[in-house]
Amino acid sequence: MDVRSDRRYRFPVEPEELWAVLTRTDDYRGWWPWLRHLAGDELVPGTEWGCVVQPPLPYVLRFTLRIVEVDAPRSVAAVVDGDLTGDARLDIAATGDGTELHLVSRLAPSNVVLRSVARLAAPVARFGHDWVLDTGVRQFRERALPPPR
Repeated sequence: MDVRSDRRYRFPVEPEELWAVLTRTDDYRGWWPWLRHLAGDELVPGTEWGCVVQPPLPYVLRFTLRIVEVDAPRSVAAVVDGDLTGDARLDIAATGDGTELHLVSRLAPSNVVLRSVARLAAPVARFGHDWVLDTGVRQFRERALPPPR
């Protein structure tokens, strides 16, 4: 079972400012307490980030993000491997009043337990995925970005 996302988020900052915040990888764990571990510090092609994520479910996800493409401040693409496999891409574009971030991802569980959960309880797997995205964006807005002008 693939979990696909195609989401757009608007932010009241210019693309360069959003990009500058996104590159502050040392701050990620402070923004996102459910990100239990992050070993990776640069947003450059070839970098691998080891990640441990704890959604509000009785399992932990361990995976590696390999950054495969960066076009600062416009886009970043990554390949995911570990408990989840797949790919993800962020595209950043100016709007009349700030910036739109467009996230597209395709992820699938790769270990036996997570594949069973996804197959037998697809809504649970989807809930965990959506919770991480929705909570992550809310926390990013509250903790990483400056207050609206």
